[in-house]
Amino acid sequence: MLSKTQGIVINYVKYKESSIIAKIYTKEFGIQSYIENGVRSARAKNKIALFQPLTLLDLVIYHKEGKDIHRIAEIKCNHPFESIPYEIAKSSVAIFVTEILTKTLREETPNEQLFEFVEQSILWLDGADKHFECFHIQFLLSMTAYLGFLPETLEEMEEELSLYGYPLTKGAKAGLQLLWGLEYGEVPRIDRHSRNEMVEILLHWYKIHLETFGEIKSLAVLKEILH
Repeated sequence: MLSKTQGIVINYVKYKESSIIAKIYTKEFGIQSYIENGVRSARAKNKIALFQPLTLLDLVIYHKEGKDIHRIAEIKCNHPFESIPYEIAKSSVAIFVTEILTKTLREETPNEQLFEFVEQSILWLDGADKHFECFHIQFLLSMTAYLGFLPETLEEMEEELSLYGYPLTKGAKAGLQLLWGLEYGEVPRIDRHSRNEMVEILLHWYKIHLETFGEIKSLAVLKEILH
């Protein structure tokens, strides 16, 4: 049956000569896979640009419970990006966020609050003209609330990290205390070294709570790009 939903592109893989299978996080159905035939051909109705990571979509889809791969009836971008694809710092952050989403969004069930958090985060990043150097850290910290492992206090996080052999460094602790509870853009000045320590600690926190989380390959590039 046909259903309308909003979607956030996570990634896609090439399929056969000109098709793709796209993984899209949908508001109504959670994470889903969609086959799009002929999209890589010159005469494609829907262009491959629609399937770039983090693109925000309005979709009409053929959804059938129990199927692994679905089809798209109609698709359009509901917010053309103004800056993310064109600024290397933002595009590096976007690649990092995409990798985090790939590793954390597993359920084929709707979670409207999580969807809206991710959507609003992407929109904020695209519209920000400054103060986004801590965005990825705030994103990681805020998302723990939606994934079910937000620590009640920094002391609780410090104690649990210590049990797993990840001591909270002085710089990371001070930085997290400054960021705790702040909105995107409400960023005190935090030096690059402390920011790198903070993101490493938060990734350890994710590993403790998500068994298959693994390594984040895009982190090394992000550390080089963000000053």
